[in-house]
Amino acid sequence: MSKIKLLSIAVIGLLAINIAVVGFLLLRKPPMPPKGIPQAEEKKGPKQIIIDKLQFDKEQVTLYESLIVEHRESVKALKNSISDTKNNLYQSLKTETFTDKDSLINLLSALQKRIETVHYEHFAQIKKLCKPGQMENFNELTNELAFYFTTEKKAEPPPPPDN
Repeated sequence: MSKIKLLSIAVIGLLAINIAVVGFLLLRKPPMPPKGIPQAEEKKGPKQIIIDKLQFDKEQVTLYESLIVEHRESVKALKNSISDTKNNLYQSLKTETFTDKDSLINLLSALQKRIETVHYEHFAQIKKLCKPGQMENFNELTNELAFYFTTEKKAEPPPPPDN
């Protein structure tokens, strides 16, 4: 078999494999949504989920959006501090004594604690926006908050409590 014939067969084989891969990628079913979240809700961000679940009116939405801006700014500043502190912590590995290690780790702990406090206070402010008729919906939402606002969605949100 000549080299040209062998090369032609290899090119045709590779072309067929490429077509098969592209076909597979284009024709496969989209991944299933996580269990426990309605498909329409899956596409919404936390902001819209809260607005919908609490049935906020236009005035409440406006106030809520201003809370979001404040919350994001606070969290961003704290995350920047965490990043700087982590950088300092790992830069301390360059020295032989590691003298700042404990204080930097304690600072990281305090900054993370502050982030969680900011999150909690944010939802306390959202609660204050609710009208009496919305409090039951807010209480249901609190059962799902940890699920919606974690970076790793390992579990599904808990079912609403039976009353």
